[in-house]
Amino acid sequence: MSVINLRLGAFAAALALLAATSSGAFAQKKYDVGASDTEIKIGNIMPYSGPASAYGVIGKTEEAYFRKINAEGGINGRKINFVSYDDAYSPPKTVEQARKLVESDEVLLIFQPLGTPPNTAIQKYMNTKKVPQLFVATGATKWNDPKDFPWTMGWQPNYQSESQIYAKYIMKEKPNAKIAILYQNDDYGKDYVKGLRDGLGAKAASMIVIEESYEVSQPTIDSSIVKLKSTDADVFFNVTTPKFTAQAIKKMNEIGWKPMHILNNVSVSIGSVMKPAGFENSQGIISSAYLKDPTDAQWKNDAGMKAWNEFLDKYYPEANRADASVIYGYTVAQTLVQVLKQCGDNLTRENVMKQAASIKNLELGGLLPGVKINTSPTDFAPLSQLQLMRFKGETWERFGDVLSGDVGG
Repeated sequence: MSVINLRLGAFAAALALLAATSSGAFAQKKYDVGASDTEIKIGNIMPYSGPASAYGVIGKTEEAYFRKINAEGGINGRKINFVSYDDAYSPPKTVEQARKLVESDEVLLIFQPLGTPPNTAIQKYMNTKKVPQLFVATGATKWNDPKDFPWTMGWQPNYQSESQIYAKYIMKEKPNAKIAILYQNDDYGKDYVKGLRDGLGAKAASMIVIEESYEVSQPTIDSSIVKLKSTDADVFFNVTTPKFTAQAIKKMNEIGWKPMHILNNVSVSIGSVMKPAGFENSQGIISSAYLKDPTDAQWKNDAGMKAWNEFLDKYYPEANRADASVIYGYTVAQTLVQVLKQCGDNLTRENVMKQAASIKNLELGGLLPGVKINTSPTDFAPLSQLQLMRFKGETWERFGDVLSGDVGG
């Protein structure tokens, strides 16, 4: 009996020693709801229908990328379960879908919900629930507010920084410009207008001759374009989403209005904007980029773009490769994969945000050379660099240096 006890005691001691000297992986596994040994459940909300449905392709690209990751063994052995719902770009619907994802589907986090008004509608809820609202698909400046909203983080360069870069360009090229602004009447549109005004400084009052807003529910903005032309403005700052951008470009051509046309970079897709609007109508438009343009021949032999094309061939062959939203969705999905890899076996919501806030000089294949992803506990703006570009022929041509805007959180 005592020999058996002795052996059991020795066995227990050996086990204890093994546990103490092993990597401790078993002991250190930590999960919140939505994560397990086999799965990471990620929620997503996209406008697959409604006025911003052109962006639905972002969700489809992300879903395809996570299928690729799963086919290759997942993240640290765990498969991604990607649950994506449609909110039709309607904030009340966004609230409904966010509650469903958090309370019914029990996701670990909500990744890349799209649009400024939809994200504004769920921001307080997500932060009260302490569920990551991670890499939101909107460049509003307010997503970089780790003090008041530690569970919300942006991804793309913010709208005010972008506008300030345009303001610098206008003042250099047309110091006596008469600027007409068309903007969507919500936080997204107002953020861009504020950035331009701040960038122009004291000259804003004399340079901006009209600020015209439109509602996302409107069928057309044709009458606004006619009104803007009547002011004799020689610079047009176009703060619209893809459907309305294409309308604006067509109408401007129809009425013969040819100002310097500056377009926000959320609507620069050749596939969903420039081509439908007509390449001949889009010549000379100025915007900015932080992602490689898949239609640009200079990236033909680029390793990052080759990998992107191979991914699409296998997992999303029907994708429109001229649509900038596809390279966007791919690159932000890669950023999330990096964060989840950094989490290791500690898949708590708190650690997801901690890892998202400690990205250092991350370079991804879809980003322009020199553009890197950086975050810290006090900086929730992963991307802040842009390069100006001009539409020529059937593609965008970049010019000048990679620039940073002046806006933080």
